[in-house]
Amino acid sequence: QNAIHGLTRWAEWEVAEQEAGHAVLEHTLHPTPGYPFALALRAEYTLADDGLTVQIAATNAGSRAAPYGAGAHPYLAVEAERVDEVDLLVPAGTVLESNDRGLPTGESSVEGGLDFREPRPIGDTVLDHCFTALARDADGRARARVGATTLWVDESWPYLMVFTGDPLPDVARRSVAVEPMTCPPNAFSSGTDVVVLQPGETHVGAWGIST
Repeated sequence: QNAIHGLTRWAEWEVAEQEAGHAVLEHTLHPTPGYPFALALRAEYTLADDGLTVQIAATNAGSRAAPYGAGAHPYLAVEAERVDEVDLLVPAGTVLESNDRGLPTGESSVEGGLDFREPRPIGDTVLDHCFTALARDADGRARARVGATTLWVDESWPYLMVFTGDPLPDVARRSVAVEPMTCPPNAFSSGTDVVVLQPGETHVGAWGIST
């Protein structure tokens, strides 16, 4: 009973550019009763020797200010059959507390069972948590790591959702989703870290994966 995966997950995107190691997809999000705003969206994927880079751009194509938030849902594969023995690094000092609908109700320190600021095995920890207060390197990027795979986010993404997939039989504990988000769940209702785009204004954010 919520829009957990956003407004464009099942939308048809057009391939605007395509060549070896590079593709650009575009989509126009037209106003709807639930989201009466227009956005011109562009997703650019670049695969190079240093890994995959994804750049997401959103331009307000309407005539009034539009609230905006974005997220991605990459699963990071592991060599083991299960993630239990895989080391996880999440450079976050805070985790959001949620109710049974996945809606945030507060926040707390990660200290204790959800502290992955130093790499350690996931063990039997069940993860479906939104982390924030990300520690960043000198280049402004925050870097999470699952085994030998690193997911980085630039400063446009202050939240990481980490999910071990336990409720999903096809996914359960065979990989770890590390999901960049510009805002927390339920942000359009709470207002927390919602980006407000003025007409013609563009928001750009990049994330990537390397090994």
